[in-house]
Amino acid sequence: MRQAGRYLPEYRQIRSKAEGFLDLCYRPDLAAEVTLQPLRRFDLDAAILFSDILVIPDALGQGVRFETGEGPVLDPLDATSIAALKPERVLERLAPVLETLSRVKTELSPDKTMIGFCGSPWTVATYMIGGRGSPDQAAARLFALAEPEAFAALIDILIEASIEYLAAQFAAGADVVQLFESWAGNLDEAAFRERVITPNRRIVEGLRARVPDAPIIGFPRGAAGMLGAFVSETGVDVVGLDQATPPAFADSVVPAQIAVQGNLDPLRLVAGGRQMEERAHDILSAFSSRAHIFNLGHGIVPETPIAHVERLIEIVRNG
Repeated sequence: MRQAGRYLPEYRQIRSKAEGFLDLCYRPDLAAEVTLQPLRRFDLDAAILFSDILVIPDALGQGVRFETGEGPVLDPLDATSIAALKPERVLERLAPVLETLSRVKTELSPDKTMIGFCGSPWTVATYMIGGRGSPDQAAARLFALAEPEAFAALIDILIEASIEYLAAQFAAGADVVQLFESWAGNLDEAAFRERVITPNRRIVEGLRARVPDAPIIGFPRGAAGMLGAFVSETGVDVVGLDQATPPAFADSVVPAQIAVQGNLDPLRLVAGGRQMEERAHDILSAFSSRAHIFNLGHGIVPETPIAHVERLIEIVRNG
């Protein structure tokens, strides 16, 4: 979960060479180095492409910038600006990201997995409509209700762009891809099915039409009671679990043939010590009878001590 970042001093050194965050994402020499840094330090099992879910809005022609202390800021969309998006330019604009993936793949040892990713349509749409992150995604939720045709057109564009982008990632060397539905919470059941399940299913189906048997991880953060429906109806091979998902609940609603990924609270990793170790053991025990990728329940945070990461890896590997 967001392996590279401000918690690594070597990342900060590379970050200082870029003009901004998006520039770093579009610099294959720097982005490939950042992708590989966690593996060099920790000998992890997989590398995840260094990029961002908002490169697709940028590639579609929407204004995207990252403000210090504020995070991503976008020029908010309305019905008129949605119609002006340019899906035909996506792969051209994202060529540097695909080059990064290809470079990393050539440097990985055969026993390491290369993970690509993109944001799921609903999550990306919340930023595109609201102009920034939001705790309740109210702007996007209201837009979807008040402007259903324009919203549906935006989701269609994002689905097709995501399929193209992920297929290109496989062609560049990805072994598996992950769909990040980071804002799957705050939706009622009907909205969840319409805005989360259906678009993710369409991506899975479209991608597998292009890349048969493509391994796909879905991460519906905040899915809660809709977790089982998400897994059974989207067709993903692996489901990521946020830290609020009880392992016993996940084990009961996720079919046995589906692997699970997660779900240590990132702040437990920051605090470290006995509580982290006990929780890590609990998670490992809970999923001992099924395929399980140990991971955090969301992204690693900047203040995470490196020694705590080292200890967690030791526990996962050696018990």
